[in-house]
Amino acid sequence: MTPTTGTQRDALPALPHWETAPDDLAAAVREIKPALRARIEASGRTVEEVFAVVEERVRARLAEIRADEERGESVWPVVDYADIADGTVTPEQLDKLRRRGCLVVRGHFEREQALAWDASIVDYVERNGFFEKYRGPGDDFFGSVGSKPEIYPVYWSQAQMEARQSDRMATVQSFLNSLWKHESEGVRWFDPDRDALYPDRIRRRPPGADSGGLGTHLDPGTLDLWMTRAYQQAFRHLFDGSVEEYDPWDAAHRTAGPQYPGSTMCSAFRTFQGWTALSDMDHDQGVLHTVPIPEAMAYLMLRPLLPDVPDDDMCGVTTNQVFPAGEKWHPLLMEALTGIPDVRAGDSVWWHCDMIHSVAPVTGQKGWGNVMYIPAAPWCPRNEEYAAKVREAFLTGSSPGDFPEEHYERDWTGRFGVDRLNGTGRRGLGLDD
Repeated sequence: MTPTTGTQRDALPALPHWETAPDDLAAAVREIKPALRARIEASGRTVEEVFAVVEERVRARLAEIRADEERGESVWPVVDYADIADGTVTPEQLDKLRRRGCLVVRGHFEREQALAWDASIVDYVERNGFFEKYRGPGDDFFGSVGSKPEIYPVYWSQAQMEARQSDRMATVQSFLNSLWKHESEGVRWFDPDRDALYPDRIRRRPPGADSGGLGTHLDPGTLDLWMTRAYQQAFRHLFDGSVEEYDPWDAAHRTAGPQYPGSTMCSAFRTFQGWTALSDMDHDQGVLHTVPIPEAMAYLMLRPLLPDVPDDDMCGVTTNQVFPAGEKWHPLLMEALTGIPDVRAGDSVWWHCDMIHSVAPVTGQKGWGNVMYIPAAPWCPRNEEYAAKVREAFLTGSSPGDFPEEHYERDWTGRFGVDRLNGTGRRGLGLDD
């Protein structure tokens, strides 16, 4: 069937929207689902027809992934930092990156630098008596290994801040941001060459550790993805009969809309989530997995509208919990779940902000599994607003607003100070505006 034209879209029924989380979630779900179905059907297509287009695209990507596996090739694109810095990433590598939505950057930092950062973090937490003061996980999403945490609620170490504001990090972030369509409809949705500093935590998993990992989920939002005006615009092609035009790399309307507040929210818009390895890690030692299909988000957004899902259910998505993905509602997507290749200290790992991901369980881990989480979060209205909260947290040594209020570092010695910020760091905190 022919996709809807722009004129026809203007005549489609409007959608209800909630700019803050509705008090009665079940009632709101029962309202939004028939409204979305009606809008699709007013375009002249059924929900099933639209979903079939997305499913066909996902199956084509899955076939490509299986073909790579059969040839013994890495499903994950792998690019050398030097090629990013020199502008010599090949068209073939760029094409694979856009199709897969994930990347390993080899040699992002020198291995010796990454290992030195890892050692400095140990010195920082031990010098300040962190393990004696640790009160247990501030949320129930991450656990601990034995009597020590696996995720350290530490944000302002010298190592983290040096990596965040480094030229090498800015180079990779700009490269990743440039993969997105950041100008359309007469609007510049974000600045690809300026990132907001989005402080996140550290993971240090010791040799011999047993870890349950993390189940398959994604982090771009929860019910707000269907219910807020900005996201209804961002995913407009899924609901107006023009699904063929849906582009997972189009940032239009994403950089202004808020997430519903909750324990799992991310106040910033991230083009890519990411981490930098502080130790060598083998691919079978409890590592990150993704569903490397950026178009899978369309599948996830349309799946609750099919008739086998109860009227008050969005395939398990609700507020204050991560967006779940799994065998019950998304078995086709789970077939594509693929782990990273072996990485070395100094490599970085990146995945599109909409991608399903997980961390595999491990028993008796061989070697350390240490990372610091640093995403690509380009400067935009949403990130500028969050930057004000980040500045205050940085200046006081507090936990940033998106994370539990643990505030371990307020009185720590050796915390990274404002006098050590370079131009990139100052811009990332909005201090030079």
